[in-house]
Amino acid sequence: MIERKVPYQVGGRPFEGMIVYDDSMTARRPAIFMQPDWKGVCADTIGQARAVAGKDYVVLMADMFGTGYGGKPKTQDELRAGMLAVHNDLPFTLSCGTAAYDVLMAEVQKLGIVDADKKAAIGYCAGGGYTLEQARAGADFKAVVVFHVTNPNPVVAGTSCNIKGRVLAIHGRADPVTPKPMMDALEDELTKAGVDWQVMMFGPPAVHSFCDPTAKGPATQYDEKLCRKSYMLMRDFFTEAL
Repeated sequence: MIERKVPYQVGGRPFEGMIVYDDSMTARRPAIFMQPDWKGVCADTIGQARAVAGKDYVVLMADMFGTGYGGKPKTQDELRAGMLAVHNDLPFTLSCGTAAYDVLMAEVQKLGIVDADKKAAIGYCAGGGYTLEQARAGADFKAVVVFHVTNPNPVVAGTSCNIKGRVLAIHGRADPVTPKPMMDALEDELTKAGVDWQVMMFGPPAVHSFCDPTAKGPATQYDEKLCRKSYMLMRDFFTEAL
């Protein structure tokens, strides 16, 4: 499995995304743009990218926090502050996400490993919110999957929903971080915009971060069974949508 770092700049700041793929495969595969959770590009989220990529996809992981961010130890308060700094700045969310997508896509196209007609996006927790904002802005994703999304609703009220592809949200009914009314609002938004959407709602004990092996606690808890099921749902969804 190849983990290839790709640097880029946004507003003069350095960022470093990553391409993850199985180099034993020669066929061109769908490109999956990935927005990781609030930890950024780090060993944990690279592990998730490897699990998603398998032999079937090329994963393009964005960096929304700056080069080296993922390697620094951080408290929960520091992680929350970093996440909110991006979340509350929609122009930056869009410009940084777009820059990551464009640079990483250009790189994998040069490598000749992707089918350029098959582009999708995924996002975990806060990254799910960033992914949805990019999709709302019209990014050319044929499919979007968000896992236990933290901020599913537009940060700017009244933002137009210009999502072009299909959407699958995989969520926990008992998630205290993103309770059901927020997911209901997402459903209403997607319905009004005419988006082809699905929400898979896992019952208890599913809370937040069930696809994050490091999550431990009453509000955030990894669940190996639900994580495996989530990836099965994602792959079936991509088979239909791409």
